[in-house]
Amino acid sequence: MKILITGGAGFIGSNLCEHFLEKGHEVVCMDNLSTGKKENIADLLANPNFAFRKDDIRDLEACKKAVHKCDYVLHQAALGSVPRSINDPLTTNEVNINGFLNMLTAARDEGVKRFVYAASSSTYGDSKMLPKVEDKIGTPQSPYAITKYVNELYAQIFSKLYGIETIGLRYFNVFGKRQDPYGPYAAVIPLWVKAFIHKEQPQINGDGSFSRDFTYIANVAQANEKALFTPTAVIRERAATYNLVLPEEEAISMVFNVAFGGNTTLNALFHILRDNLSRHDAAIATITPHYREERLGDIPHSQASIVKAKRILDYDPQYSAKQGFALACEWYYNNL
Repeated sequence: MKILITGGAGFIGSNLCEHFLEKGHEVVCMDNLSTGKKENIADLLANPNFAFRKDDIRDLEACKKAVHKCDYVLHQAALGSVPRSINDPLTTNEVNINGFLNMLTAARDEGVKRFVYAASSSTYGDSKMLPKVEDKIGTPQSPYAITKYVNELYAQIFSKLYGIETIGLRYFNVFGKRQDPYGPYAAVIPLWVKAFIHKEQPQINGDGSFSRDFTYIANVAQANEKALFTPTAVIRERAATYNLVLPEEEAISMVFNVAFGGNTTLNALFHILRDNLSRHDAAIATITPHYREERLGDIPHSQASIVKAKRILDYDPQYSAKQGFALACEWYYNNL
């Protein structure tokens, strides 16, 4: 099969490119390299089944050219980060909503078999319910969260009106190799790992009691594969066991949580990363955290229910957060 992966030179996208090439598929990687890096896909460029297009999803014609003759789309391209969206809501909207609509339109016009896209746990907003269940969301707490929810609404209406199958995967705090530790919007795990390696104090926002369902990248790759290739008839049959009725006259349009289903506080994360890295450098064991004010737009706790993905997609995450932390620390120590 031929798969277009937008944002394919980014952290998640490059791991997906690698995963699907290893599975024997043709991969077209589309990325404007604004946050993605050519070095993330450098080892793939010589693969005859891989093609790279330096294009922007805000350009509809570029989207149409990229998706030409592709069977499936994995849409990962977006401007991530809650703080970035607060600082620059206009660009976040242009990329995450206008760009998404361009890609969805191009996929519809090309007649792709299924459009799978990166949704976000930020959609749950101020909902205090734990674990998070797909059909119970709160009010978005940032421009970024709004854009990701709008993506879901557009996907649903495109499926209903135009017959294109869409599946959104609500990622929960994905981490792993090639996640960028540099820049003002670096995620917590690579940011802290970099600090530890450089013998600096990691900065903890708030008192460290906030918690997240950290999800190792290999679990995300599996979820995308299941979302792409689980047959429509099987999805309909399994959905019925989850008390969901999918009308036969409409194309499927669903969202799933993608996580491990665990819960790690920032204080616990600090100690786990420090313990893993101190095996490589004993001096790291003496580093202490620096606590500062809570960050605007952050939600206190996030933990996913993955029952729906397990039952309907047969999603079966193989790596716990603890296993992922160890693998990520080893990769960063050897590559930073």
